[in-house]
Amino acid sequence: MAKAHGNSPSITFKRGAKLAKRMVHVLETGLEYMENSNPNGKPAVRGYNIINGQLTLASDNSTFRSTNPALLADCLGEFPLSTREDVRNALNAAHEAFSAWAATPAPTRGQIIGNMGRLLMEHKEALVALETREIGKTLKESGGEIQEAIDTCLFFQSEGRRLYGQTVNSELPNKELFTYRRPLGVCGIINACNFPSAVPFWKMIPAIMCGNTCVWKSPQDAPLLSFALARIMHQAGIPDGVINLVHGKGSGAGQYLVDAVDEGLVNKISFTGSTGVGKMIGEVCGRNLVSCSLELGGKNPLVVMPSADLNNAVEGAYWGAFGTAGQRCTSLGNLIVHEDIYDAFMEKFMEKVKSTRIGDSLVHKNVLYGPMLSEKYAKDFMVGLEMAKASGATHLWGEGPITAQSAPENFLGNASDGVFMWPHVFVDVTEDMECFHEEIFGPLVTIVKATDFDHALHLANASPYGLSSAIYTNDRLEAYRYKTGIKAGMTSINNSTSGAEAHLPFGGVKGSGNGTRESGIWVIEAYSYWHAVNDELSGKLQLAQMDVDEIEMVEAEVNWSELA
Repeated sequence: MAKAHGNSPSITFKRGAKLAKRMVHVLETGLEYMENSNPNGKPAVRGYNIINGQLTLASDNSTFRSTNPALLADCLGEFPLSTREDVRNALNAAHEAFSAWAATPAPTRGQIIGNMGRLLMEHKEALVALETREIGKTLKESGGEIQEAIDTCLFFQSEGRRLYGQTVNSELPNKELFTYRRPLGVCGIINACNFPSAVPFWKMIPAIMCGNTCVWKSPQDAPLLSFALARIMHQAGIPDGVINLVHGKGSGAGQYLVDAVDEGLVNKISFTGSTGVGKMIGEVCGRNLVSCSLELGGKNPLVVMPSADLNNAVEGAYWGAFGTAGQRCTSLGNLIVHEDIYDAFMEKFMEKVKSTRIGDSLVHKNVLYGPMLSEKYAKDFMVGLEMAKASGATHLWGEGPITAQSAPENFLGNASDGVFMWPHVFVDVTEDMECFHEEIFGPLVTIVKATDFDHALHLANASPYGLSSAIYTNDRLEAYRYKTGIKAGMTSINNSTSGAEAHLPFGGVKGSGNGTRESGIWVIEAYSYWHAVNDELSGKLQLAQMDVDEIEMVEAEVNWSELA
C-alpha cells in the first residue's frame, strides 16, 4: 500500500480485489488543492512525483506550474521540478521492483493492465475534460485519445496470455530447444505533450506487460493529466516501483534520465519528440548498446490526383493540416495537388479554411481546433512561420497570432485569454524551399503542384522525413504504385495523414524514427529480447553441427534416360 512521503497528503492506492469496493474517486479524493483565484473557479492541484508508490516533492523543493493555454490565468497545479537526485531515486525504485515484477506471471500482469482500462473507462469523462483544460485539445479529440489509451489496455490485457515463445526441433536426438521472451529491465519513458495519454500508454503498457519496470518523465505541459493517469495505474494494482513518475523539463529531468544510460541505470529509452533530441538520445544509447525507440517528427505528404473525389480529398487535407491546430507528428505538411485539378481543389479548400471555427472547446461547441499546446509551442510556431515567409512561398492566408485586432471571422472567445493562431496556407511552394523540407509544428500547410503521378511521388519522398503519408485517387494502379513507392512508415489511401488504430504499428523511417514501432503486437519486439534455451536430455555432450549423423545418399537403380 503506497502512502505519501514527507509532508505529502496521505493517499492509499487500492489494489486487486479492493477495486470492487472503491469508495474514493481516484481523481478527487486525497488531492491537495492550492489556494488560488482561477477565473473559472476551478481549483489548482498540488502535484507530486510518484516514486516507489510514494508521493514526493523535488529534493530541493523547486516547482513549476501548469496553465490552461486557452485561459492562461487558469492554473491547473504546481508540480515538482525534479532534480537529478529525484530521477536517480526513481531509477533505484524501478531496479528494486524489477525482479519481482518480471517473475509475476504474464497473465497476472495482463489482468492489472485490464484493470487500468476499466478504470480509464470509468473516469473517461473527467480525464477528457482535464486533458482539454491542460493542453487545449477539443473535447472530441481528447475523448478519442483517452479511448486509444483504453483500447491499448484492453488489447494488451489478452497479450499477457499470448507472450509466446516457441518449441524448436533439434537436429540432435534427446534434446529440446526453446525460445522465450525476456524483459529488458528498466525503461525510461519520455513523451511529448500533444498526445499526453495515448502515447505513454503505447509505451508503458507493452513495457510492463513484458515484465519491465518504468521511470516516466511526464510532459512539462501536461503534468496534471500524467499525475492522474499514474494514480489510475496504481489503483489498478500495479506494485510499487513498477511505474515511477517524475515531473520537470526536458532539459532537466528528461536529460537526467538520458544521462543515466551512461551510468548503466537504464536498459531502454522510449522517446517521442523532435528529431534533433531523438538523434542525441540515439547517440547516447548507441554508445552504451542500449535499445531505444524513437518516434520523431514528420513533414507528411498528401497527394491529390485527378481521379480523386475532390470533396473527400478537401476534407482529408483540411483535417490533416489543421486538426489539433496542426500539432500532431502526423499532421499534413506538404499538400501535393495535380496541376489539372489544382484550381478546383484550392477553391473548395480555401472555402473551408476561411470558415474555420477556433476557440476553447470547454466553452464553445463545434470548434475545429483550440489554442496552441502552450506558450512555448506558440513561440516555436512563430519561428516556423517566419521561416516559411522567408522561403519565398506565397503566403495566401493567415495572420499569425489571433488578437483582438486580428481575428478570423469564426474565432470564438476573447483572444487575449489564451494562445490562439490563425490557420496558415502557403502556395507556390517548390522543392528547393526550406519550408518544403522543415516540419512546422502548428496550423500551417505548404502546397505544391505536381505535373503527373511520378512527379507527385517524387515530391512525396523528397523531404528528409518518412512518418505518415496519404494519397487521394480512385485509380487503383496509382494507389498501388504510391503505397509501394512511398518511403514512409504509414500510408493512407483516400484518407488523411493523421489517425492510427491501437493495434496497428505506428512509426516512421528516415528522419522520423529509427525503425522501431509503437502499438500492436509489433511493439513487443521493442520491450523484450529473445532467449534461446537448449535442454540436453541425453546425459552426454552433443555438439550441434559436429555430432550430427551424416545421411548417405543411395544411388538410384533407375535408368532415367529410358523414361524420357
